[in-house]
Amino acid sequence: MNLNPDPLLTELRKALRKGLAGVEARKDLHGAPVTDGSSGPTRPVLDALHAADFERPVSAGGLGLGLTAGVLVSEELGRAARGDSYRADALAADLGHPAGAALAGFETLPAGGRVTAVPVAGGWELTGTATVDDVTAGHILVAARTGDGSVLLAVERGAPGLSVEDACWPPAVRFARTPVSVGEVVGPLDDAPAGPLSRARLRQAGYLLGIAAGAHRTAVEYAGFRRQFGTRLRDLPAVGFPLARALVAVRATRAAVYQGAWLVDSEPDAVGTAPAVALAMAAETARDVVRLSMQTCGVRAMTSELGLHRYYRLAAAESARYGDPAALWRAVGADRVRATRRTRAAAVLPG
Repeated sequence: MNLNPDPLLTELRKALRKGLAGVEARKDLHGAPVTDGSSGPTRPVLDALHAADFERPVSAGGLGLGLTAGVLVSEELGRAARGDSYRADALAADLGHPAGAALAGFETLPAGGRVTAVPVAGGWELTGTATVDDVTAGHILVAARTGDGSVLLAVERGAPGLSVEDACWPPAVRFARTPVSVGEVVGPLDDAPAGPLSRARLRQAGYLLGIAAGAHRTAVEYAGFRRQFGTRLRDLPAVGFPLARALVAVRATRAAVYQGAWLVDSEPDAVGTAPAVALAMAAETARDVVRLSMQTCGVRAMTSELGLHRYYRLAAAESARYGDPAALWRAVGADRVRATRRTRAAAVLPG
């Protein structure tokens, strides 16, 4: 892995920050803190940069920048505390599906555990409830469990038995024996090291990393000018040391996330559990760093000027998507135990 900054990605990061700075943030203390999906306000920024082409191979008319560019886009969206209008189209592109759909059903492990698909003649019937990115999308890509594993299904917004609850945030989609045909299967969602689910987990890890980095930046800036006992707040050991530890956590998580993306792009045979590790780390880092940032700013944290309430609600809503962190760590641990047993068994076998 080349640790030197890529000049192209550096310029891309600058362009994203400049564009997202012009997107008005939701400053209300109540209601949804962001707008997700293809109708979100961040979509024009991504379209202007042709973000849909970043990960697409050159042979398919894309730019061939790889998953690393996709992770960077997700990180900057999280850092700006804006909705993630990138992940749905990126996952759909991985599976050869058109853009513009919303995602639902990625909250548990294995993926699709919130929605079950019961076999019927000609297809399945969906039952369950899951969060959804965009309630206005014409199609919803639903992760569901079938007898053969997890699959991604394309369901029309007006399908029988489908209802959307948008009075809460994040909004939820409910299925009550919603029929889907075999032809509506977009693709499988297995644990292939460099497959669509692993790539989606790394993008989500980037988004959570950005949430942590943005909240930490806000807290450091506030503690830099807020004075207490005749000195800046961040110069007090009780404030400065936790902020420094949080910065270490953010940088360690960034290394894990981008190493995972680099492995998918350059060494797919060596990916292993890197996507799961990166997502679990990012979820924990976002939770802990946002909480510390809220504590650092005290009562000022819940104000529209600082906007930390948006990071707080985003971290709470996003941390469990694409797999609960504890379940991810258990899956990683089980995989390493199996690998160790295989290695030991191979070592004792006669040559």
